[in-house]
Amino acid sequence: MQVTVDQDRCCGSGQCVLTAPAVFDQSEDDGLVRVLDPEPGPAELPAVRLATALCPGGAISLTEAPARRSATP
Repeated sequence: MQVTVDQDRCCGSGQCVLTAPAVFDQSEDDGLVRVLDPEPGPAELPAVRLATALCPGGAISLTEAPARRSATP
């Protein structure tokens, strides 16, 4: 799972930081979201999905990682 944010849509509410603090932080300069871990592990995914749903500006996007192909000769 890849996490990205659209800084232009972020309103600085901080719901993402409260919900998934291992993945999100807020800038001290402008209060906007920063992604600490753009590829969180499975343990963080429920919190990241909830943070995405709670984001009032819709600034957080999740993209499924492409399936890995096995290297068979």
